Amino acid sequence: MCLIELKNSPKPIVSCAMNAKSCLANGAIYTNSPLVRKARENVLEFLLLNHPLDCPVCDQAGECDLQNLSFEHGKLQQRFIEDKRTFEPENIGDKIQLHMNRCILCYRCVAVANQLTEKRVHGVLHRGEHAEISTYIENVIDNDFSGNMIDVCPVGALTDKTFRFKSRVWFLKPYEAECACDKCSGKAVVWMFGNEIFRVTARKDKYGEVETIDDKTAWICNDCRFDKKDP
Repeated sequence: MCLIELKNSPKPIVSCAMNAKSCLANGAIYTNSPLVRKARENVLEFLLLNHPLDCPVCDQAGECDLQNLSFEHGKLQQRFIEDKRTFEPENIGDKIQLHMNRCILCYRCVAVANQLTEKRVHGVLHRGEHAEISTYIENVIDNDFSGNMIDVCPVGALTDKTFRFKSRVWFLKPYEAECACDKCSGKAVVWMFGNEIFRVTARKDKYGEVETIDDKTAWICNDCRFDKKDP
């Protein structure tokens, strides 16, 4: 979705894979031209080929990047007429719920697990339309920072089991909080309804990414995230 139009280029280019200095040297850059809008519509249509219409029951509603992109670039109808691919439910632990049918294979959860743990047990299995996020020989994801995969998932493929079906985010009020913790920065956001804490997440910046504090990404550990009694 980060396609842009570069003057004298025969097709849109992927901005995040290009050097900004070289792009500017080659000519003008257009970020909202008819060619760019059409290209983004086509990319979004491809992302939605197998994505189910789970918005009414999805815990990611209100925070879903795919919903925002669909609102901005989506079409009323799609050309895909084949059956959507489906996967059998799989248990990957007591903290994270995996909905593989919703996954768009962005690999963000895999990249975060590579950063935060030396013993990553999940990844992308198989190829092509059979590719899926899963664990190796049905292991469970139980490392101390596994909950951060929930925060980086842009769709509802990875959700918080402790928050599942309890509320919508627009009914909750977020407050910044700090937890005395030896494992992480302890800087989190508690989501409250009245005096009750419904969930805890990492702090995010205005772009929806996990906040960077003192040149370090403010990941939080599972003790801060799931032990809601003493934020």
